[in-house]
Amino acid sequence: MATLPSLRQLKYLVALAEHLNFTRAAEASFVTQSTLSAGLKELETALGARLVERDRQSVVLTALGAEIVARARTLISQAEDLVELASGAAGPMSGTLRFGTIPTVAPFLLPEVLPALRERYPALKLLLREDLTANLLARLAAAQLDFALIALPYDTGGLLVAPLYEDEFWLAGKRDDPAFKAKRLAVTASVAERLLLLEEGHCLREHTLAACARNMTANASGVEATSLLTLVQMVESGLGLALIPEIALRSGLLDKTGLIARPLAPPAPKRTLALVARPTTARKSEFETLAAFIGEAHRAARRRSATSGGRRRGLSSK
Repeated sequence: MATLPSLRQLKYLVALAEHLNFTRAAEASFVTQSTLSAGLKELETALGARLVERDRQSVVLTALGAEIVARARTLISQAEDLVELASGAAGPMSGTLRFGTIPTVAPFLLPEVLPALRERYPALKLLLREDLTANLLARLAAAQLDFALIALPYDTGGLLVAPLYEDEFWLAGKRDDPAFKAKRLAVTASVAERLLLLEEGHCLREHTLAACARNMTANASGVEATSLLTLVQMVESGLGLALIPEIALRSGLLDKTGLIARPLAPPAPKRTLALVARPTTARKSEFETLAAFIGEAHRAARRRSATSGGRRRGLSSK
């Protein structure tokens, strides 16, 4: 019977595929370079095939090596889920939960959710990571995250998806901007060409572009922002307009600025915030519990915001 590869060997191969450098792969695996090299050699011997081509200048995976890396990632994530299944026997909503969220959500939603979550589930320890959607999903697939909070539409493949709530985009600009004089505020051609965008990689950039008709051009200036805060500062400096998620506005993003925000005429552009997880996760019950908890926490925060007066934050429904 052929010798089966170990998870340790497969992890070494995945690390090398990610770094394409033996030194960095060893550091990421918390082993010496000689240990990693020996483990990979054992893997190649066990499989009877060459997986890596190397010389003094470069490291390249063979075609078979690349295919095995893809399968190794799945095996490793399933093994991680198996461990989580066993540890979850101690009780639901307990232990460590690795949770990722995108930058256009984290600063605005987490303050609504985390205090109440800690109070209700004191045995749960959240390890948070903020990153772009593509990076979060890659970490989710590699079992480096348990759940991720992202914005749809986005290709989620075969992931578990729990839609939470819709988040409309409002138009933000200076109070005296001509765009706000229209009785029916919409993303017209003149508005679209003045819309500023986040840089490549942010899903909010794609959502903004999707709000423009096919024959419209957004961001005619070519200037792009790295964050929502920078985007607001660019609008305040007179560079253009921006579509801002309502959740960010209600958290006070426009406080202490000279900007206002107004909702767009129906059908207004919007995104759907959603919780995602691997389909093999052993924490499906916690996935459902957390999704319901976040949705309710947001609704409660929205009710508080409505009673406290959103207009003080530059929001206007007219």
